Amino acid sequence: MSSEQNPTSDAAARSSSPSAASGEEAGSARGRGRPSSPVLSRSTITAAAIRIVSTRDYRSLTMAGLARELGVSTSALYNHVSSKRDVLVLIQDRLNEQIDCTGFDTLDWPEALRVWARSYRDCYIRHTALIPIMAVLPVADAPQSLQMYERVTGALEDAGVPGAEAVDLIVGVEALVFGAAYDASAPADIFDPGHRADLAPRFAAAAAARGSDAREVADHAFELTLDALIDGLRRRIERGDPSR
Repeated sequence: MSSEQNPTSDAAARSSSPSAASGEEAGSARGRGRPSSPVLSRSTITAAAIRIVSTRDYRSLTMAGLARELGVSTSALYNHVSSKRDVLVLIQDRLNEQIDCTGFDTLDWPEALRVWARSYRDCYIRHTALIPIMAVLPVADAPQSLQMYERVTGALEDAGVPGAEAVDLIVGVEALVFGAAYDASAPADIFDPGHRADLAPRFAAAAAARGSDAREVADHAFELTLDALIDGLRRRIERGDPSR
């Protein structure tokens, strides 16, 4: 019987073939080298944490919940982050590195402050669910956040604002930014008094005059308040004593 008619001889020939053997060894090597769980990094952890808070809520962001979102064990997660606070700092830095601070390198301080505040608001309009966390999170060990604050503080100090008041102004701008980010998603009829316009007739008439485009009126309110803040600060600096 020829080898073409002998399955046993055929199999033996294939097993003795160098190419067949090397293919099997390569396949075996690929099997041994294939990771049994998703590859983790601080970047993927941060993205998953933001996704949890944005699509669910802050209470869902636990180390166990984050591990489930990533498809890994909690112990594997702890190889990359030491605690939930570590995760929150990663989120803080991921968001704050998106905020445009470049104006402080090329523009005068009032316009640079406007560019920064607008970019800050735009960032948190996209992430309003994270505002309650980020607004009160200490900046310790958050390099991007610290670098951002350093640039703003430096610009304000160079303009004549004492260091402590420069920080106070940063706090004030952030309060405006976070509130304005929420306001950007408010319904158009938020100030409609309904059947009780008699209780606040002047307010009701003024609110009705704002217009019907919710985002447009929210943007206008933010810009008006930001201008008032910056113009007031400029006048105080020009008087030579921003502390009064």
